[in-house]
Amino acid sequence: MRSLLPRDLLLVAAALLVWGIGEGMFLLFQPLYLQELGATPLQIGLITGLASAFMTTVHIPAGYLADRIGRRPMLLAAWFIALAATWIMALAKTLPGFVAGSIIYTMSVFVSVPMNSYITTARGKLSVSRALTLVYAIYNLGAILGPLLGGWVGSRLGLQRNFFVAGTIFCFSTALILFIRPQPIEAKRTRRIRAEVRQIMTPAFASFLAIAFLAMLVLYLPQPLTVNFLQNERKLDLNQIGALISIRSLGVVLLNLILGQLNARNGLLLSQAAVGIFAALIWQSQGFIGFALGYLMGGGFQTARAFITAQGRNLLNAETMGLGYGMIETVLSAAIIAAPLLAGYLYSLRPEYVYIASLSGIALVFLLSLLFLPAHQGGDHG
Repeated sequence: MRSLLPRDLLLVAAALLVWGIGEGMFLLFQPLYLQELGATPLQIGLITGLASAFMTTVHIPAGYLADRIGRRPMLLAAWFIALAATWIMALAKTLPGFVAGSIIYTMSVFVSVPMNSYITTARGKLSVSRALTLVYAIYNLGAILGPLLGGWVGSRLGLQRNFFVAGTIFCFSTALILFIRPQPIEAKRTRRIRAEVRQIMTPAFASFLAIAFLAMLVLYLPQPLTVNFLQNERKLDLNQIGALISIRSLGVVLLNLILGQLNARNGLLLSQAAVGIFAALIWQSQGFIGFALGYLMGGGFQTARAFITAQGRNLLNAETMGLGYGMIETVLSAAIIAAPLLAGYLYSLRPEYVYIASLSGIALVFLLSLLFLPAHQGGDHG
């Protein structure tokens, strides 16, 4: 791996690898733990949406600050906030206390903006799309082990114990990220955020953001309540669900490594198709093999997100890269707010409606992406 990644990129990848193990222990089990604490499917959708709502408040300021005070301080802040939030969730005894910790943890997702900027700058000879997909593939190697460990711990000791173990693992990841080096600050400190937003918001960038929002909405729609669907409708146990979540992470690794060789638009199109296969198989399958094949494709949601970021890079310059990435992440987060609310509503009507709606939406977004996104090597330059 050293031949592929420069020193700082290797440290970031290593920290994410360890973080992936800890996060995989609880993140996709969280709807089940919320259910244990007394939340209904509609409440789970509302809680997930509320937590996601805080995402929209952090990405643009995070990008603006990353351009001005540096990416490393922002990365360290996010790591420590998420570490503290995990221990709040671990120690919480009631639903409101747990939700508070979950919201704080969700707020730490502002890390994605300085992270993407840091990876873009530290990538060496790699293209932007290749660097992003490769680093996040390494994160998902850790996320393969995490759900297996989480399913084992949760089924024997209870899901709350997953958060204690994850909090301990996160301490090691935090130690690794402390060793990354600062990067040069390229932004002009005298310019105000509104002036930079106006510079970035060209008609091409606005159209790109609209397609990105729709894509993320339909790609995330089948994600939040699938573990509940499998447990409640298909009668899978925690060990089986943990195995499926690990298979999903393996799928992210494979899709990132394979599709990462393509240009950003083609990679995005194939990622959308993968999530469509996921939704169809979860909806129609009755056995574990079908669910496993579906989960292998379900990782296309995360792969698509990396390609959306890479595609947007073509429309940004170095001085406003952090702010531009923040605007992209804000739009994607807005879609992630809406998707769980819609999923919870559809699930309460009839669980299968979640997958029918997702498949219809993916077909529409695939067509829009094919027609309106540029076919050149999006995000693969400077």
